Amino acid sequence: MSNTVHGRVSVVVPMCNVETTLDQCLLSIERQTYLDLQIICMNDGSRDRSSAIAHGHAARDARIVVVDKPNEGYGATCNRGIALADGEWVAIVEPDDYLDPAMYERLVGCAEGVADAGGRAPDVVRCAYWRVFEDEAGGERRVSCQYLHRVKPAQQPFRIGDGIELLLHHPAIWAGMYRRQFLERAGVRFREVPGAGWTDNPFLIETLCATDALAYVDEPLYLYREHDLNDAEALARKSPLTPLSRWNEMMDAAERLGVTDGRVLDALALRGVNYAMITADAAGEDAPGVAELVSRSMARLEPARVFGLAALSPAAKGFFAREVGVGAPRGGGLARAGYLAREAAYRLRTNGLGFVVDNVRSRANRL
Repeated sequence: MSNTVHGRVSVVVPMCNVETTLDQCLLSIERQTYLDLQIICMNDGSRDRSSAIAHGHAARDARIVVVDKPNEGYGATCNRGIALADGEWVAIVEPDDYLDPAMYERLVGCAEGVADAGGRAPDVVRCAYWRVFEDEAGGERRVSCQYLHRVKPAQQPFRIGDGIELLLHHPAIWAGMYRRQFLERAGVRFREVPGAGWTDNPFLIETLCATDALAYVDEPLYLYREHDLNDAEALARKSPLTPLSRWNEMMDAAERLGVTDGRVLDALALRGVNYAMITADAAGEDAPGVAELVSRSMARLEPARVFGLAALSPAAKGFFAREVGVGAPRGGGLARAGYLAREAAYRLRTNGLGFVVDNVRSRANRL
């Protein structure tokens, strides 16, 4: 294939059997108020009409190029798309999702308006996003992501420790864009594993922890379609060792990058214990490979750091204590209560009482 499409922002769309949502996704990219786009549709061996839909869009919009290839998985597909990109910036849009019309205009505007004292522009620009759920009537319900209005660096560009909320929640690597030369310089690539494989997790660390020049737009500009409040747990049941395997790669990346910021290490510890519990719950600790992986993973964490995390429940701390063979700590109730109160207030403020009630019900149904 000869790629003759150019644009300042290269948008990679990895797609596989997404005929029901692809049209909306591509239209939302085509209708961006920022026009200087290169749109790269990577068809990962779809067996439905995804390729035909993408080619139909390409026939109407000269900015679109479609690559049809055998199925290789999300990571390999993104890597091949990024290799074809020639824009200053690279973005990823998942074909289940769609964009606010002003997304790239706002991100590019932020990139152009933010520079450090030496005039250095950011390497990564992130934004908030909407979580989109289908309601009983077939309509859509939007819930804000968990870091909206929480990323508050003293200045921009900033280091990830000063915007740590970006590491505490869903990786959301698609809610933003990356300077292409930065990705090349840092050697950032997706893990090439079958399926989706949670490969966004190590990519998150390898991008946000490899630069001190991050920027953030505190607006939900990306619309991320979810089927259930507990999508992560549902995905883990299909491949229970995957979340914790990817977390170990996150830890490897942090060590390779020489990360010492306690805020980042706390975020990794929190994710690690949560992923270990997801793995154990999804497969059962007696399942092949689970006990060894959980034990080896938890041994990478400092008990004092884990026990000091107010965001971890007493049950999670007890789980960790058993895995590493130490006594569970006593106390910490006030810190935990304060954390829960702040979380409840934030969710009420951003999403309303209805979402809080639904979230409680969803968690109760898992008990």
